[in-house]
Amino acid sequence: MEPARRHPTAAQLVFDLRHSDQVALTARAKKLRRDPWAARIRRRFHPEHQPKLRRNVIAMSEDSAPIILVALDLDGMGAELADALRHMVTQMMAALPGARAACVNVLRTYLLRPDTTLDEAGRNKHLQKLLELRHWFAPLNLPEERLTHHVLEAMNPAAALLDHASQNRVDHIILGARTESLSRRMLGSVSSEVARDAPCSVTVVRLRA
Repeated sequence: MEPARRHPTAAQLVFDLRHSDQVALTARAKKLRRDPWAARIRRRFHPEHQPKLRRNVIAMSEDSAPIILVALDLDGMGAELADALRHMVTQMMAALPGARAACVNVLRTYLLRPDTTLDEAGRNKHLQKLLELRHWFAPLNLPEERLTHHVLEAMNPAAALLDHASQNRVDHIILGARTESLSRRMLGSVSSEVARDAPCSVTVVRLRA
């Protein structure tokens, strides 16, 4: 395989192996038969299909090809905070062309409340959140191979994000800080808990007061 088509880091390869259902498939994945003999010979010996000689291939480091977890609170995030988050993600992905973005939402579950898989409109909650994540990220126009979408189900959103970041060797977490309230002042917020306990760097996007 050409070096330019390989995963830039081992961490990104492991990430794709963990989430193989979201790996972007090319037209080659739909092939049911092997290419004819003549096509294989042409591919092997034609100059256009040969790797360029004396090409200096420099493997990307983890610093230039990080895995970035973007945590989204789809139910409690206003339009201004959403725009600020998109701006931050756009800047970071543009500065790091080898970076991967893992877009994550936590579907909260409750111990003493019966949970159903359907919302009030009869739609599958998990699938609906995945669609909302894709819609949220669509304006960024990121190629499929640089973006994945994940819906986690947990009682504690902060713990779920921290666990996901640790298991997938995430290098950076971006999340928004919701409006201050009495309950958050007393119980703490998801963003503060993630920033305190994360195994990596964390950027908390906050609206100007």
